[in-house]
Amino acid sequence: MAAARVPLWTVCVLRVALATVYFQEEFLDGERWRNRWVHSTNDSQFGHFRLSSGSFYGHKEKDKGLQTMQNSRFYAISARFKPFSNKGKTLIIQYTVKHEQKMDCGGGYIKLFPADMDQKNLNGKSQYYIMFGPDICGFDLKTVHVILHFKNQYHANKKSIRCKVDSFTHLYTLVLRPDLTYEVKIDGQSIESGSIEYDWQLTSLKKMEEAPAEAEGWDQAAKGKSQDWEKHFLDASASKPSDWNGELDGDWQAAMLQKPPYQDGLKPESIDKDVWLHRKMKNNYLTVYDLSEFENIGAIGLELWQVRSGTIFDNFLITDDEEYAENFGKATWGETKGPEKEMDAIQAKEEVKKAQEEDEDDMFMGRFSGRGNSFKGFHRRNEF
Repeated sequence: MAAARVPLWTVCVLRVALATVYFQEEFLDGERWRNRWVHSTNDSQFGHFRLSSGSFYGHKEKDKGLQTMQNSRFYAISARFKPFSNKGKTLIIQYTVKHEQKMDCGGGYIKLFPADMDQKNLNGKSQYYIMFGPDICGFDLKTVHVILHFKNQYHANKKSIRCKVDSFTHLYTLVLRPDLTYEVKIDGQSIESGSIEYDWQLTSLKKMEEAPAEAEGWDQAAKGKSQDWEKHFLDASASKPSDWNGELDGDWQAAMLQKPPYQDGLKPESIDKDVWLHRKMKNNYLTVYDLSEFENIGAIGLELWQVRSGTIFDNFLITDDEEYAENFGKATWGETKGPEKEMDAIQAKEEVKKAQEEDEDDMFMGRFSGRGNSFKGFHRRNEF
């Protein structure tokens, strides 16, 4: 009997049911976003946000997001959600950012905060767990920040991850997995991945206190007992070859009849394997494993500086399911990225046509000094 086909919508519903969505924001309910997002009042000079899809877009309503409004300002705004811990779980942070103004110097990153963060007092000194996203300033800084907070210090990824510098909307995704691997994606494509332990600036973590002398002695005793224990698996009937030279070949040892039940002889007699491994890991590795685990995540925010305003932030998502994040990205940014570029191309053609007409009018009127170079000086917004 042929297997019954499962409708696609059933699979999608099951996928959603399996995913835990901690936070999701698309700004589809108009000005009600103000009930969820809180402007910081820490500084009266902080810049303000408005809801906008910009001067070009793929869908006027779906592409609406938080847009910075004032030049040369710091910005601080945040939204709360039910606190959670990502211990033992994958953590995905995703959002879209559009530097419509052709960013010259400013941040486009987001931050995840502890649940007890004071939203009204949010500022550059507010402790955060994770900082992720693009940062641009001049020709030197065009990077994607991935900064993690651990042991009262901020640790940055030591790899150089280049961000997008055009004025289109881009999808940024950070994946932190419980096995200490990570992945950074832009527009759904993986651009960097690896080990959190090796790809972060962990020099301070490597300078851990040496194990006490008694612990070192304990390890030596365990090693000795392990070697004694392995003798029980030697071939007792074997004899040393007549041509064996102890000075040249070292101490002779009979072959093993079978491999010990624990690799590398980790279970000597009278020493419990789990206790031995825990002690070994405690001295060397366990402190690093906490690097990507945060117990009380409860807020997301934008705390940044921009010289030229106009950036639009949208489609925020925090979840534990990579497939859900991928599908969400396709259903939002994936649906509007094409039409957005089409609208930009149409506007660019209209601007070229207008510039040509103005040049022709100037030539006809004999006024070359004022506006004769308007067409020559025109560039598409994404040419550079």
